[in-house]
Amino acid sequence: MGPLRSVVLCGGGTGGHIYPLLAFADCLRRHDPGVRITCLGTPKGLENELIPPAGYDLRTIPAYQLPRSVNLGLMRTPDRMWKAARAAGKVIDEVAADVVVGFGGYVSVPGYLAAWRREMPIVIHEVNVPPGVANRLGMKFTKNLAVGFPHQPAQSEALRDARVVGVPLRRGIAGLDRNAARAAARAHFGLRPDLPVLFVAGGSQGARSINLAVSGAAKELARNGVQVLHVMGARNEPVPIPTDLPVPYVALPYLSEMELGYAAADLMLARGGAMTCAEVAAIGLPTIYVPYPHSNQEQKRNALPVVEAGGGLLVDDAELTPAWLERTVLPLLRDPQRLYAMSNAAAAYGRRDGDVALLNFVYEAVAR
Repeated sequence: MGPLRSVVLCGGGTGGHIYPLLAFADCLRRHDPGVRITCLGTPKGLENELIPPAGYDLRTIPAYQLPRSVNLGLMRTPDRMWKAARAAGKVIDEVAADVVVGFGGYVSVPGYLAAWRREMPIVIHEVNVPPGVANRLGMKFTKNLAVGFPHQPAQSEALRDARVVGVPLRRGIAGLDRNAARAAARAHFGLRPDLPVLFVAGGSQGARSINLAVSGAAKELARNGVQVLHVMGARNEPVPIPTDLPVPYVALPYLSEMELGYAAADLMLARGGAMTCAEVAAIGLPTIYVPYPHSNQEQKRNALPVVEAGGGLLVDDAELTPAWLERTVLPLLRDPQRLYAMSNAAAAYGRRDGDVALLNFVYEAVAR
């Protein structure tokens, strides 16, 4: 079909919803330079910090957390949803949208409702098992379901008929050549070019248990020539880092250009968020996954397939100690052949074309 005229994108609250939305918006603009792209968000969500600086129109509408049990909030939900859907519908009408594409988060529900009432095409992209509550509701209004990973349809009845398209990734990550970019990335952080680098990041909010374990292992890692690039998380309390280390230990509160960290690293230590799993697999970065323990185990389900493919290791949060890191990281970083094999296995599992595959799926949905 021909170029789209206007697209409304819904997603907010967390980076896991917003980053694939932005990557898809970039892909859409590359393929349809004249398309009008409008994003729906909430007044206080992370989308306000990320979407406008990326150059996209953000319209805020009221959105409410959906209750998971029968309570007063549930009794008020229909009235709240009607108000939010009406606001979303005004935006959809104003921009004369051809399709609504949702990535999850509570702001997606009003967009789905408004599009359904107008009998418009709706496309949902989901990266978790089980699906998020907003996307589960959206699935009542459309059969156009896309997922990020091959394991999702097999693990969720709701996603059984979904199209596996991969996860839209920013071009700086999807096009990253780690070997070519390594020297410049290490120079950027003040790391030595001749020693291995452990890259540590616990997601956009950080992870205190990971921070404590790595800082506790800092002296032994440094004594064995391992450099550390450590993203603590902007909202985490700082943890003490020894200052008398013989090799660099670079601690940052936040890193917006994650591709630089990926390029500098030989090995990563991370949570198991869907975006992290998609990014490190796509670029072939061997990773030790420490899934967030206080949830429905979705992060473990995200990481397990790439680990089973040979692209990483998995450790429970409760087992992550300085001693465990010393026993595991040091032998691994001394074994370049094993790291090379893990890198190839991760890259074979991951994919870099999730943005284009989702765009083609959207074209199909609109054509239908």
